[in-house]
Amino acid sequence: MSTVRIAAAAAHFGRDLEFGLARIAKLIDDARRSGAGLLVLPDAALGGYLADLRHPDPEALPPALKADDPLIQRVARLAAEMVVCVGYCEDGGDERYNAAVCVSGDGVLGRHRKVHLPAGETAAYAPGDGFAAFDTPVGRIGMLIDYDKTFPESARSLALDGAEILACLSAWPTSITNRAPRMAQDRQAKLFDLYDQARAAENQVVLASSNQTGAMGGMRFLGQSKVVGPGGDILARTWAKAGLAVAEVDVAAEIDRARRVLRHLDERRPSAYREAGTAAGIPRPHVPGDRRAAREPYGVERGPYGPERESYGPERGPNPGPNPPWTAS
Repeated sequence: MSTVRIAAAAAHFGRDLEFGLARIAKLIDDARRSGAGLLVLPDAALGGYLADLRHPDPEALPPALKADDPLIQRVARLAAEMVVCVGYCEDGGDERYNAAVCVSGDGVLGRHRKVHLPAGETAAYAPGDGFAAFDTPVGRIGMLIDYDKTFPESARSLALDGAEILACLSAWPTSITNRAPRMAQDRQAKLFDLYDQARAAENQVVLASSNQTGAMGGMRFLGQSKVVGPGGDILARTWAKAGLAVAEVDVAAEIDRARRVLRHLDERRPSAYREAGTAAGIPRPHVPGDRRAAREPYGVERGPYGPERESYGPERGPNPGPNPPWTAS
């Protein structure tokens, strides 16, 4: 399939698994009504995210689900003909992982464990060990979770593995260390958009970025879900409120158009690149030891934006435009 309607969700999810599943069912139904073939749900949609990213309470972590948990199977049945990416906490036996799974009515299509863990999250999760794209009815997809997209190598690895669509699942908060009076001035809000657009443009792929909204413990999540074209242009977005960003994209044609003159993947010069410390006598980058936990987890404390509705429903951010209240096209 080349032309596909892609939906990226912005919604709040907490610890109540059944309530979360009901919200997922509503989002899938709304995406289906919009004609979407692909829906990207936020990170930790099943069980919620951490309540404190700097000092997670080991007694208040998200519920851990086995990779074949019946809840994941229920999401697959709800997806039916659609392709749905959803985040959860994976029970890996001796370890927990911040994980994502991509499903359809046929079952599991692909999996990912978050590789890059910000300060504090290492107390709750173990890191994943790689990136791999996988084939789906809507095209070849690669998944990133939260902080993964801060690192260009993550998305580049997936693009080199043939990914045409990057599904970026997030529970990305507003600034934890530098309050801003308005969401538009928040450093993390700017970085979130910047990373989404850069990862799409530098790899010349389509990117669907979902995110949580509302609050969990001391954190408030950004929303700002969006669909980005291979030129880095935002095709649809939700702003800070809950809803769906929906865009119809001829994926193959848009990628071909972006790569018509400049083909970034083909024009790389791998022999000129190196990893720090791989050459003799070259020091590794300095990482401040005890200062790391005090840094902002995503590169910057929640701003005083007031309460947000906890329910998924017809909400809109600024500049609503002509679209219906629950979608941005």
